[in-house]
Amino acid sequence: MQEVVNKTSPVSKFRLDIQGLRAIAVGLVVIYHLFPTRVTGGFIGVDVFFVISGFLITSHLIKSPPRKPKEFGKFWIRRINRLLPAAFTVLITTVVAIRVLAPEAFWRDNVLQAIAAAFYGENWMLIATSVDYLAEDNAPTAVQHFWSLSVEEQFYFCWPLIIAGLWWFAVRNRWSAKSTVLAGISILATISLAYSVYATSIEPGAAYFSTFTRAWELALGGIVALLPRPSQKFSESLGASLLGWAGIAAMLVAGLTYTGETPFPSFYAGLPVVGTALVIWVAATSKISPTPILSTKPFQFLGDHSYSIYLWHWPLIVLVPFVSGTLGMLDICLIAIATVLLSMATKKFIEDDFRKVLSKSAVVTPMRFLAAGTAVVAILGSSIAWDVHAREERSLAVLTAAVADAGPCFGAAALKSHNDACAYDPTETLALTPALAKDDKSDAYKDGCWSGEPFENKPTCTYGSGKTKVALAGNSHAGHWLPALQQIAEAKDWTITTYLVSRCNPTDVKLQFDAQIKSDGCYEYGRWLQEQTAKQDFDLIITSERQSVPVVGSTFETTAKPAEAGYASYLEKWAAQGTPIVIIRDTPYPGNTVSNVPDCVALAKDANAECSGTLAEWEWMDPLADAAYALDNPQVRVVDPTKYFCPDGKCPAVIGETVVYFDASHISATYSKSLAGLLARDITEATFSMNAVSNRRSS
Repeated sequence: MQEVVNKTSPVSKFRLDIQGLRAIAVGLVVIYHLFPTRVTGGFIGVDVFFVISGFLITSHLIKSPPRKPKEFGKFWIRRINRLLPAAFTVLITTVVAIRVLAPEAFWRDNVLQAIAAAFYGENWMLIATSVDYLAEDNAPTAVQHFWSLSVEEQFYFCWPLIIAGLWWFAVRNRWSAKSTVLAGISILATISLAYSVYATSIEPGAAYFSTFTRAWELALGGIVALLPRPSQKFSESLGASLLGWAGIAAMLVAGLTYTGETPFPSFYAGLPVVGTALVIWVAATSKISPTPILSTKPFQFLGDHSYSIYLWHWPLIVLVPFVSGTLGMLDICLIAIATVLLSMATKKFIEDDFRKVLSKSAVVTPMRFLAAGTAVVAILGSSIAWDVHAREERSLAVLTAAVADAGPCFGAAALKSHNDACAYDPTETLALTPALAKDDKSDAYKDGCWSGEPFENKPTCTYGSGKTKVALAGNSHAGHWLPALQQIAEAKDWTITTYLVSRCNPTDVKLQFDAQIKSDGCYEYGRWLQEQTAKQDFDLIITSERQSVPVVGSTFETTAKPAEAGYASYLEKWAAQGTPIVIIRDTPYPGNTVSNVPDCVALAKDANAECSGTLAEWEWMDPLADAAYALDNPQVRVVDPTKYFCPDGKCPAVIGETVVYFDASHISATYSKSLAGLLARDITEATFSMNAVSNRRSS
């Protein structure tokens, strides 16, 4: 994506068709980001860039393989000279814009990722968060697109070392150097492709951003550079033209038909990647080939400015809504125009002019620029991060005081009041601010109490040391009740043992995860949970679930009934152990209308006017509770906390100075704690009802 070849470069003749391919690639990416429902597979433009970069960089290295440390240094300095001035310009501008335009709740994620991007490790940071179920609802940062640039920079660092090593090995053994390099990178490409298929089947989110799953795409470009070139006669033939159009068609078919549900990269990336490689290799030149179209001024303009267009378009898409609200057609048009204008200015004054200064100046060398640019981003980001930390410390002090005071209008206590004393006032500072709310989670997270995909590890945690033994079991919607239950445990002399699993639902039916190993692991977790609760001789089991994954063979629209059947048989076996089971009905789901509650509250002038919903809007299936109602087993009772979230059918985003959710579905720990008294009463009534029914039946 980033590698630039001058039209006067001695490395190779300038290829107008390759510059046109860049135009297609950046066009697909930008249109996809602006109209994600129209060009659903536009993300494959990144893969087109990867192949182009692999081809160009390998072509350069093969013509002049580095052999000495100084030659490696010169290679890397040229990359710095060409690529970093524009990247750092956009990065620094974006960090400043985030600080000025975005609410505080958005600062930290953007700043941390900007620092990662400055060191070209953004893809690894995204890998770390892509497997975090709780991060799914977080707003994308303005520097997220640097992940692909990070992959390429890592490639640029390693590739000359690999080629030089293979070249040295061939010379030492008196083998053909080019053939050895071709064989070596072909093996690496095969290994990377195999790993891409495997990793995508196990953890698609992480696989998407991985350098190792993408390396084969860049390597394929290198293979094309090493293959014998077609003769000029062939390039001018009808066959070459047809192959060229087939390659273009492969890119467009992938761009128009792939979706976010396509397991990617895996072997699905082969369609746009091989298509791009085919166009580059055949180098068709006839009048009926793609080259005449790719050589036209619009394609060449977009190709010339593709790097800057890619850099600028995404920050604008993220930043503009902070000023104008939800993007409309006018906003989209203005973003497109601004992207082109900024890219033109960046190309002229940064990519071209500033690069000349770096190459000629004895004072501002590329290495000094790299050090200075990285330092600016790091210092700027760190200063904002420190500001965020200081603000959060002050907010935390206010929250701690409010929790300690626990006044009649704090948290769930405000539900009891029907007078103006506890009315929400949008002009007042919240006790639990949006910035704090995003991290206001139960102790189960910091204590590592979760079994994560593919559910092989099964940690448990214990809270309290009372005589009554209570098991808290289920997925994250059981875990968000832990703060309330810890308060109850202290008052009622409980010991709570957690059996918490992310996304998975312990049930007798398998769930349709994005990998078979996860479906099997989740099912086995359910078997293990019943074994554990039977062994530990608990006095009470408390469970709650959110159905976020459909049952195998169904969709979200059709999964309620088969899911209920799976829970029914599971509950019968569980209840047969003799331990009372209390099911906390699932909480209302803001995600139906609000993508992230703290983010919405941070942006809103009146949070409860703009970020709330009705019970009908936020209703979500709860087949576990439905199965329990239908089962009518005296050992199983359901408590329904809906009234604590949606009094009178209205579901506020803020209750009692507290942001109710820390994302789009999970209760903030502060609000959970404030519900302790109410939840204790409901659990007591449920267990009393169990005992009463049991006594009647025994008599």
